[in-house]
Amino acid sequence: MPVPSISGVLTRAQVRATGAAIAGMQESEGALPWFPGGKTDPWDHVESAMALTAAGFVDEARAAYEWSARTQRADGSWPMELRGGAVVDPGVDSNFCAYVAVGVRHHHLITGDEAFLWSMWPTVRAALDRVLMFQRDDGAFRWAADFATGSMFDDALVTGNASIYSSLCCGLALADAVGAEMPRWERARADLAAAFTQADDVFRPPGEHSMDWYYPVLGGVLRGDAGRAAIDAQWDRFVVPGLGIRCVGHRPWVTGAETSELALALDALGDTDRAATLVESIQHLRDPDGSYWTGLVYDDGKRWPVERSCWTSAAVILAADAISRATPAGGLFADLDDRRIAVSEPV
Repeated sequence: MPVPSISGVLTRAQVRATGAAIAGMQESEGALPWFPGGKTDPWDHVESAMALTAAGFVDEARAAYEWSARTQRADGSWPMELRGGAVVDPGVDSNFCAYVAVGVRHHHLITGDEAFLWSMWPTVRAALDRVLMFQRDDGAFRWAADFATGSMFDDALVTGNASIYSSLCCGLALADAVGAEMPRWERARADLAAAFTQADDVFRPPGEHSMDWYYPVLGGVLRGDAGRAAIDAQWDRFVVPGLGIRCVGHRPWVTGAETSELALALDALGDTDRAATLVESIQHLRDPDGSYWTGLVYDDGKRWPVERSCWTSAAVILAADAISRATPAGGLFADLDDRRIAVSEPV
């Protein structure tokens, strides 16, 4: 099975070591926490599972998706936070719930495992059907709800909505693969795309976090000249040459995951050289065991928080795969609207 690499930056063996570091953090039931003993949320869990697949740890990735299927609640959602299998925050985050579609699409593209696809389709369908309940009349998705009462928080977030857009793209690709027609998902995606072209008051105003800057490109809402213009407009605000990108615009703190996600967005725009340069710039966060520290406060040279996070390592692997196109899912984020896959009926 091919393993990602970036010439002069990361070898295949180094990427495998990073995958092994992620696998080493996996709990016995299949969950992928932020770090051993830390919290698990359903979005970062899926991102880490995707990296396991890309690095060749297919059995571990499948165990992670099986955990998602087992822990999905009857309404199609997952708790926002678990720790050691216990629910800490039962709330429902619309973006967190949606992302399982991206993971399942990614895993199937790499493995071609039709049995896996059919086994996970009910989970994906229930999750996206639950997410559609969060969509407002203007096309944007409310960000969260109280699980006990069902009461929704009305704010729509740029980053979360851009990620939901990619989830709907992947969900529709999976629907095509199993022969299911999902017109509500089609309408929801079209309405969400339209929401990004409306007045600025549709979403909560972008804050200081870099994710609000690049996620419309990464999620597939902005591409081409519009995407390039959006990235260039705030490049100098967030990018610290040779160190990565700031997580928060006004703080001297670069983070590996956000830098790798920006690399994914750049690759989706065809700007692979700058994407590779960004991944190279965060190798100062790499630990000898292959894992990655979350970030660096560069004005005092201290790593913070003092943790090697599962999802940071995962983002690096996914960026390396996009740049190298080593696996069949390397172009997933660049080709979100490509739905041309088909599978056979289950036995």
